[in-house]
Amino acid sequence: MDYQEYETYGFYNSHAINVATGYEGRSYQNHWHTYGEIIRVGEGSPNIYRVNQTNYMLEEGDFVLVWPMEQHEIVDADRKKAVVIQFTSAFVKSLFDFERIMHYYHDIHVISRRHHPELADKLSSLTDEMAAIYNSEGRTRESRCCMLLLQMLVILDDYRYELRPEPSGAGGTVPKETVKKIMEVTDYIKNNLTDEDFSESTIADMAGFSKEYFSKAFKELTGINYNKWLNMIRIDAAIALFPIDSMSLTDIAMQSGFQSIPSFNRVFKSLKGITPSEYRNLNKVQ
Repeated sequence: MDYQEYETYGFYNSHAINVATGYEGRSYQNHWHTYGEIIRVGEGSPNIYRVNQTNYMLEEGDFVLVWPMEQHEIVDADRKKAVVIQFTSAFVKSLFDFERIMHYYHDIHVISRRHHPELADKLSSLTDEMAAIYNSEGRTRESRCCMLLLQMLVILDDYRYELRPEPSGAGGTVPKETVKKIMEVTDYIKNNLTDEDFSESTIADMAGFSKEYFSKAFKELTGINYNKWLNMIRIDAAIALFPIDSMSLTDIAMQSGFQSIPSFNRVFKSLKGITPSEYRNLNKVQ
């Protein structure tokens, strides 16, 4: 399959997952899209990938994690033997656990075989199995690949404290009832982004918790604090609207829950490194 053609093909309109490999070119322009990517790095040297504002010099067998809506670029890398797994944001949002894992690892973009050999080996084995199933043209290949992708994310979560140790050195657990309540209020937020008051105190009260307990449980469950999560949700919602040419940035900002353009611009640049207009123009076809 021509990888360049694959990058611009809207598979997410009818499929949840795709697996690609075998493109001769060693670079691909800076771009973004609404689906996520997990890339197993190919042979040789150099292998340079860029995610957001950071360049990564990688080795064969390393993994690159590109979450939905993130700008990324292949600067100079082997794309003939690299394996790219792409999955829709709709698939991510279909399961709370999946979305929680994505947010927990939002700032982690590389799994190094040298530093995490056991994890890399497990991910590599699943990648090989997924590629074989995807290329088999079987009637249930997409379902089987999605099951393996879920397994991949669960394994990644098993290594959460190795990849991102907590300051205390221990993770703890969040009670099931607390998880249920947090799921309820986060679903409410996503469906009502234009509501004016999503302060942590208000949402904690909505969930039936004190602000202090909610803040601690939310951070333990997602890996980030509530205010950062809320900004990420709003920015992701805004980016999902970027392809609609008839919508101005002001309309997009308001519909995503921002109260002003300066606030939208400030939060967007702090998370993405560039302005909304620059980001929107990166790759309109995606």
